[in-house]
Amino acid sequence: MGLPLCLTKPTVADFWPLVNKVEGRLTSISSFLSEVGRLQMTNAVLTALPTYTMCTFLLPKTVIKQIDKFKKHCLWRGSDINSKKPSKAAWKLVSLPKDCGGLGALNLYIQNESLLLKHLHKFFNKMDIPWVQLIWTYHFSNGSLPISSNKGSFWWKDILKTLNSFKGMATATIQDGSTCFFWIDLCNGRLLSVQFPELCSFAKDINTSVHSVFNSEDITDLFHLPLLSQAFSQ
Repeated sequence: MGLPLCLTKPTVADFWPLVNKVEGRLTSISSFLSEVGRLQMTNAVLTALPTYTMCTFLLPKTVIKQIDKFKKHCLWRGSDINSKKPSKAAWKLVSLPKDCGGLGALNLYIQNESLLLKHLHKFFNKMDIPWVQLIWTYHFSNGSLPISSNKGSFWWKDILKTLNSFKGMATATIQDGSTCFFWIDLCNGRLLSVQFPELCSFAKDINTSVHSVFNSEDITDLFHLPLLSQAFSQ
């Protein structure tokens, strides 16, 4: 069952059919499965059900919390909906990778964010996709780059909530420089704001693009003058 598309942000109620679908799968879990089998069932079935939706939407915390509730039930209690058997370990511990002492149960918050990062990859690479061209044309045609989630539809604002995570792992490859921050993007293994901190502190706009810097008629226009000697040497 797909989520209805509209111009307004979906409510928790709009995601509830997905939650009910996850709950319905509990009854199909065999009571003869071992805990290892129930763990596989948790990841292969219950975690997989919301994946399609998470590729597009940032799920509300309430929805993820409810799905996690059913995942816990599957792992510790099996198919008995009415069972009150206590959990053997905290879910935070269960969600840790096995080499860190956990059981490797997938964390839906992290998985949801990871699935949404691909949209920022498409955006910053200006892929030939209608929505990418539309956002560049209507929101960033003046040469600015996204730094917050205050522009665009509810969907785009949710995507921009993952911007810090994307910047923390992405490496920029300079072409025309129009989609790359000069100071705060990692390029060739260097972060200029870290390599030249004193000079960066005098920058008028830390969010300027590489394209804007290299097309500036006078490089001194990019800084608050006069520069301190250490900043000048950098």
